[in-house]
Amino acid sequence: MSRPSRVPAVIVYLIPFLGWLYVYVFQRQNSLAVYHLRQSVGLFLFLVISLVAWAVVAWLLAWIPLMAVLGVGLFTLVIAAYLYGAIAWILGLLNALRGKTVPLPGFGRWASRLPIR
Repeated sequence: MSRPSRVPAVIVYLIPFLGWLYVYVFQRQNSLAVYHLRQSVGLFLFLVISLVAWAVVAWLLAWIPLMAVLGVGLFTLVIAAYLYGAIAWILGLLNALRGKTVPLPGFGRWASRLPIR
């Protein structure tokens, strides 16, 4: 792959929303960029879902007497998910720079099946 074809794949990681829109509108024929678009969107969804799931569980636990402390303690799982997300982001960025289509660990296979064409 030539150097310019890797640039859109890197942009989806560095500038998430604008990069996603750029690749989706202007670079659909670039299979490497579309692959990394799916991976980047999957990473974003993973992080959002982990935060929302914690918020729902913590809110439900807050209604049970003395269980709100457990909800606060579960926030460590969100911190771990975000640390994992930072490592996955670096791996995705390196794969895009190298021109590789390697799925991100954990959720990458699911993300590669996202209906983005």
